[in-house]
Amino acid sequence: MTEGNHHAGHILPEDTKRTSGRNAQQLNILAAKLVAETVRTTLGPKGMDKMIVDGMGEVVVTNDGVTILEEIHLEHPVAKMIVEVAKTQENEVGDGTTTAVVLAGELLKQAERLLEQKVHPTLITKGYQLASEKAQEILKGMAEDVLPSNGSLLLKMGSTAMTGKGAEIAKDHLSKLAVDAVASIRDKESLSETIKVEKKLGGRVEDSELIRGIVLDKERLHSSMPKDVSDARIALLDCSIEVKSTETDAKIQITDPEKMQSFLDMEEAMLKKMVERILHTGATVVLCQKGVDDLAQHFLAKAGVYCCRRVKKSDMEKLAKATSGRIVSSIDDLSDMDLGRAGVVQEVMVNEEGMTYVRNCQNPQAVTLLIRGGSDHVIQEVERAMEDALGVLETALREGHAVGGAGSAEIRTAIELRKFAERLSGREQLAIHAFANALEVIPTTLAENAGLDPLDVLTELKAAHEQGERWAGINVFSGKVMNGWEEGVIEPLQVKTQAISSASEVATMILRIDDVIAGKPEGREDRSPGAGLEY
Repeated sequence: MTEGNHHAGHILPEDTKRTSGRNAQQLNILAAKLVAETVRTTLGPKGMDKMIVDGMGEVVVTNDGVTILEEIHLEHPVAKMIVEVAKTQENEVGDGTTTAVVLAGELLKQAERLLEQKVHPTLITKGYQLASEKAQEILKGMAEDVLPSNGSLLLKMGSTAMTGKGAEIAKDHLSKLAVDAVASIRDKESLSETIKVEKKLGGRVEDSELIRGIVLDKERLHSSMPKDVSDARIALLDCSIEVKSTETDAKIQITDPEKMQSFLDMEEAMLKKMVERILHTGATVVLCQKGVDDLAQHFLAKAGVYCCRRVKKSDMEKLAKATSGRIVSSIDDLSDMDLGRAGVVQEVMVNEEGMTYVRNCQNPQAVTLLIRGGSDHVIQEVERAMEDALGVLETALREGHAVGGAGSAEIRTAIELRKFAERLSGREQLAIHAFANALEVIPTTLAENAGLDPLDVLTELKAAHEQGERWAGINVFSGKVMNGWEEGVIEPLQVKTQAISSASEVATMILRIDDVIAGKPEGREDRSPGAGLEY
């Protein structure tokens, strides 16, 4: 024990566990590598899925990197840092979460070899930083343009995002739905807010459809309301159709039964007036964010108006975009100018549950993708794949660039990085070479998951790139080299650049840690800093 460590024992609480120096680095790198190993087998078209069962017995079957890492409860602090990388990737670009995590693990594995050769961590982190910036530059230089009018390119990107996931069985149909949904929205910046993904059990995945409007998981309020209303004029209310009770604690004492009746009559008159006010605008459908009194339901049903209550705020906002209506917070303020329009509003029984379809809207700026499937787990995985595809399309259209997939972009970047390293003097060269080696983990993993020999595949890929085939990637089905771009394996540039930058940032952060001091958690048994690795 060093002098410092010996004294530290006196100033830290006795339950504190401390690992420092080389030991701490080894443990931290081990934690990161284990997290990467967990998701590594899911990468690529031949990647397998994970089944995660939580303490309550809930089952999740998924291929999605970020979902896996969120569902597993990781204890180790470094493992949690790696999960953050996946979350960032998911929020920024929607896809490539497994790539980012596997890359972070591999960067640390390569760094470990340098640490064993007595290369100082600061040198490695500096080299990684240089390499990361250069890699971004290389990728940008080789990217192709993406135009919103190029539907076939967008289809290929959507399809690439879904490959290898549970949705693959119907990926052509689903990516067409995703592209159609995106095409109908003018504002490409906020697709996640304007495209609603609704899932309903029953039917097959191929029965999933795009609805030009919004699907609400609500049924009509009253059995005598019409089941469908064509050429609907829709009032969107952000207030309740109820008689408000006083905010202050006022007591009304009624001693005479007749007075009681007049009190009830007055309430009824107020509700009737509210409903008449709504009907006066010409509304034939009322969608309300808050409550609707039973008596008001009766009046609305009598007038042949279709009504739903307690509609979610996010759905209300999408309804306003879809129907070109305005959300109104006061019934007195409602006018015919505020009403939205839809070709039809109908209640549809799906798997014995009522749902409200607001469809055939004119030029809707919010649409719904209705996902169907034979089991709950299938639908959830298809929904995750669909959200990845939408995220990829949004990213590609926002940023306007794409690169070939199938490991081609990584191999090309690694080759260029090595050339860049040759021009540098000093030990940073070693770190840049290590970074280039780490990038090759992506094609290596694609090959391993397909049961191919990764060394043979890498050799063939490098040879193809040296001959100038810039999109040479791996065809995991035939085991041969293919042109990723021509074969339709295409990804947005930002999926790659974001994965590289967040992986290198977290790797450099972990490399700089030389001391882990872990206090004992409240009310928990002893946990050492190395604990939590054995999940």
